[in-house]
Amino acid sequence: MRVTLRSVAHTRCGDKGNTSNIAVIAYEPQFYPHIKNALTVQAMRAIYNEQAVRGGITRYEVDGLGVLNFVLDGALGGGVSRSLAIDNYGKALASAVLRLQLEVPDDLAPLLRGPQPTKEGSGCSKT
Repeated sequence: MRVTLRSVAHTRCGDKGNTSNIAVIAYEPQFYPHIKNALTVQAMRAIYNEQAVRGGITRYEVDGLGVLNFVLDGALGGGVSRSLAIDNYGKALASAVLRLQLEVPDDLAPLLRGPQPTKEGSGCSKT
């Protein structure tokens, strides 16, 4: 089934100068391999176009904890205190990644968090 990253993980972030750090943490260990497969540097680059992240993106895998950590260089318009773009801060960047869609096996449905599309594809149900 296709779900949003928000259904299988949460994020934490930090800002330092013109660099943002985003950790994506799987809710359950069963979700981590699917997150790891879907959330590549290329996927992050697609989420944050060249206007939002002008520098490199580095992915660090923390397999033992079920965490992917991304360092986004040139992501804050020169730094939080120098930027006029109020929505470029790390929290906004971390929230945006949660819209990514990925595939997970149907048998993991009971572990999903938040509202999910029904099998018919209309409306939402809470699991």
